[in-house]
Amino acid sequence: MQFDLTDLRLFVLTADESNLTRAAARQHLSLAAASARIKALEGQAGLPLLYREARGVRLTPPGEAFAHHAREVLRQAELLRADLQEYGGGLRGHLRVFANTTAVTDFLPEILPDFLNANPKVNIDLQEKPNAEIARAVLDGRVDVGIVAGQVDTLGLEAIHFSTDRLVLVTPRSHRFARRKRIGFAEILDEDAVGMQHGSTLQTFLAQVTDQLGKPQRLRIQLSSFDAMCRMIGAGVGVGIVPESAALRNREAMNLSLVALTDAWSVRERYILVRGRGTLPAYAQALIDTLCRHYQSPGVAAVPKR
Repeated sequence: MQFDLTDLRLFVLTADESNLTRAAARQHLSLAAASARIKALEGQAGLPLLYREARGVRLTPPGEAFAHHAREVLRQAELLRADLQEYGGGLRGHLRVFANTTAVTDFLPEILPDFLNANPKVNIDLQEKPNAEIARAVLDGRVDVGIVAGQVDTLGLEAIHFSTDRLVLVTPRSHRFARRKRIGFAEILDEDAVGMQHGSTLQTFLAQVTDQLGKPQRLRIQLSSFDAMCRMIGAGVGVGIVPESAALRNREAMNLSLVALTDAWSVRERYILVRGRGTLPAYAQALIDTLCRHYQSPGVAAVPKR
């Protein structure tokens, strides 16, 4: 099919208004011109996209699908326009990064301010995504850099190791598990639990573990950050699985105890995923260097493929 953005805007307006006359007026077209454009779209599709009724129009099932995709194309066009405007205003680079929960909520807020201050003409679009989606997005070229942890299928991407993280059990100091040095995750499933929000990388991973164990966590509350989890745990709401770095940061202030997990999955290697480091622009390579320097990582390592 061949169409321009005016066609798409007109069709979306028609869907929103359920009236071709009003849509034509909003698009600054005559009714005859608007009608001809819609008929041309239907001719190219080979399907009716609108039901014509006495009081207006409504979408056919193919029209619903067309409207959905038209909105996506218009949204992408607007993002393109906004990006180009930024470049016109002196922007030198725009980095798109997908990362897991720990990266987005725990260590990137600490690392990125210095990077952005040192690179004032670089913008970063950072989004939290599950590990598997991160790898696919890098492979497909939807993002420039991915940050993952644990056992991940890298899909043949270049994987740059930059740190090792550990998940630990965090409890109030008065809790009966607080004196334990090590504990298995299965032992804590009868305890009231504090978790991350539904859909977060960590909570999704723990749900997979509990599915295998055949017993869910007893979640009392789910939150959007590890610091908030630690505050709730310290207040006695429950126990929680938290990255060691976040637990150490909050241990004294929240009167927390940290207990090592015996489960092998509690040790999580962190990797930066890219299609090819050598093909990245200088500012993207600078971000990778910043992460590696922060953790004093030696460089590239292979991730076991699963």
